[in-house]
Amino acid sequence: MNALKAELVLLISAAGFLTRLPMPRWVGWDEGRMLRASRYFAAVGALIGLAGGLVWWLAGLLAPAGVAAGLGLAATILLTGALHEDGLADCADGLGGGRTGAEALEIMRDSRVGSYGALALILSVGLRWAALAALAPVWGVLALAIAAGIGRALMVPATALAGYARAEGLGRAVAGGAGPVELIAALGTALILAVIGGWPGLLALALALAVAGGVLFLLIRRVGGYTGDGLGAMAQLGEIVVMMTLAGAWA
Repeated sequence: MNALKAELVLLISAAGFLTRLPMPRWVGWDEGRMLRASRYFAAVGALIGLAGGLVWWLAGLLAPAGVAAGLGLAATILLTGALHEDGLADCADGLGGGRTGAEALEIMRDSRVGSYGALALILSVGLRWAALAALAPVWGVLALAIAAGIGRALMVPATALAGYARAEGLGRAVAGGAGPVELIAALGTALILAVIGGWPGLLALALALAVAGGVLFLLIRRVGGYTGDGLGAMAQLGEIVVMMTLAGAWA
């Protein structure tokens, strides 16, 4: 396989992992690919944000800003299968309700949503919805792309800084730690997105990194490492922080 095709396979694999889009059969699968594909998490995230932004912009031609913003967010949630929203809810339930690390991990594994998870979802959707509704069309599309890209990028360094807390689970796909190429590509893409947003984008990136670092520290302290739900929570919280920061600067 030549180098260009190999990178295309990694990009498609990243898209297949982060969205509900089906992967072509010719892509196939091999052990450890998702860890390498994480170099494209930020790029795929930005494309997810652009897709939601397009729906929001088109809906805004016919509907009020609040309705259009809801439809734009709904499009991203449908596209991703609420992957990170589910992680945020499970992580909130586990860390909020588990008295020990073992209990927290068991609660995270439970598919049912508790009070902590429900509140986290309400705040996640509500804050992003309000931030998007406050922005003009061009700025809103840009904010969605920047936020979604930076949010997905935050998962990559977490895998390099900590170990995986479970013996099995979705997060095992990126267990083992991202390498230099993955870190440079993911964080480099996040930095490019931030620069596009000007000083508000750079501030948003700094705040998102701080929030993700705090979540990772809490996970290490409570359960001994990151989980798939924890990575989803980092992506989701980072996205919220970026959307709120950009809305505060651009609205």
